[in-house]
Amino acid sequence: MLHTTTAALLLLNAGVALWRLHRGPTSADRMLAAQLVTTSSIAVLLLLGAELEQPALVDVALLFGLLAAVATANFVTRTWTLLHEETGSREEASRD
Repeated sequence: MLHTTTAALLLLNAGVALWRLHRGPTSADRMLAAQLVTTSSIAVLLLLGAELEQPALVDVALLFGLLAAVATANFVTRTWTLLHEETGSREEASRD
């Protein structure tokens, strides 16, 4: 019962994060919201896996964690590259 109640609260938390994911306003806000959804989903899967005694749910939670780490690394790499390109173009423009 306690696991189910906690899982329901975490799903409510993920719902709020989905609202932030939809509203934005920046890509960093959206990425943080996506990470919150993923973290909440992992916690829900772990709680339900313990409640229902289903070890497969733990495996799915581990997979979500791996995908979240890859998504974060991709976001940071992409953002860093875009910021570096913008800075480089400004420096070249100021030399003229």
